Amino acid sequence: MKSSVSVCTTPLNGRHDRDSRRNRKVADITNALSVSPVDVAALRRMAISEGGLLTDEIRCQVWPRLLNVPSHVLEQEPERENNKDYNQVLLDVQRSLRRFPPGMPDEQREGLQEELTDIILRVLKNNPQLHYYQGYHDIVVTFLLVLGERLATALVEKLSTHHLRDFMDPTMDNTKHILNYLMPIIERVNPEVHDFMQQAEVGTIFALSWLITWFGHVLSDFRHVVRLYDFFLACHPLMPIYFAAVIVLYREEEVLECECDMAMVHHLLSQIPQDLPYETLISRAGDLFVQFPPSELAREAATQESTAASTFTDFGLASTQQRPDSVLRRRRRQKQAALESSGAAGPSAVAVAGPSVARRFVRLAVMGLTVALGAAAFAVVNTALEWAPKLDLFP
Repeated sequence: MKSSVSVCTTPLNGRHDRDSRRNRKVADITNALSVSPVDVAALRRMAISEGGLLTDEIRCQVWPRLLNVPSHVLEQEPERENNKDYNQVLLDVQRSLRRFPPGMPDEQREGLQEELTDIILRVLKNNPQLHYYQGYHDIVVTFLLVLGERLATALVEKLSTHHLRDFMDPTMDNTKHILNYLMPIIERVNPEVHDFMQQAEVGTIFALSWLITWFGHVLSDFRHVVRLYDFFLACHPLMPIYFAAVIVLYREEEVLECECDMAMVHHLLSQIPQDLPYETLISRAGDLFVQFPPSELAREAATQESTAASTFTDFGLASTQQRPDSVLRRRRRQKQAALESSGAAGPSAVAVAGPSVARRFVRLAVMGLTVALGAAAFAVVNTALEWAPKLDLFP
């Protein structure tokens, strides 16, 4: 009688596999940094792929390369009292307690808050065309905690004049334009969720803090924040809005079960879950960017009426006038009943048919490198694309 040997994966084997993948990735990053010129495309792939850049020590080496920022030291001190934004910056920094690691000694935290204030005021002083906005400090503190004051100052300045440039205009017009990409993305993937949100007239204001802080203000776990920053720094400046879209799509069931009421839907969507499957959502955001690039959505985003601010102004009044949408609810029940009767599985949170994982990462990295060549085709707000030609990625 032949004996059969069953092979099972033990926790020890799983940990060994993870360690092997991690060590291999560290080696790949080290190799990409050691060649001349630095292999920026490989670094982008590492930042996008599962796990991101792994450690803050690696981020200190790679983030500057992704932004083409030399690790030089900016010595000039900000003139605090003469800065028009000083009082508002100080208030926001003083309210930033939760952004620092729990248990950090008060003296250390207060020192970091001083540095945070200095970085913000220094960048604003060097770039008088930039206008401070509430939430900016949530991005800056992330760079400070990862990189330290001197290197963070250099990266934040480059980021502020490129990726974040539209948020730092004197008006919110360009920010609202970027928010206008959200609904077309959702409509492409799940028309039912799109129609429901349109019927509720919820607009896109719920995603404003996500966008302008790169989710730093709404996520409580710092590990998730820096993982997203790896992803965003390696990709097109509009990638945060794609990530916002996949969060909404992931919560399809919750959204469609909610009362079709502006106040109710806004409250639901603005309370972002802390236990999201981040790697899965990052992968899906990349898929959506490849399937529905900004160039395909630009005209719709430009012509779409933005309810981000207009509906929010009359939020209280409008919320009292909304009623549950029985038509959409009936349509949803009929669809679910048809699926159950046919034996089919229920709808997935985000149904995306994308390229293979390896090919997706390569395509995203290439898009990040060649976005300067496609700036006109992407038709995104000009200031959001100015970062690309200045990266000198083709030495």
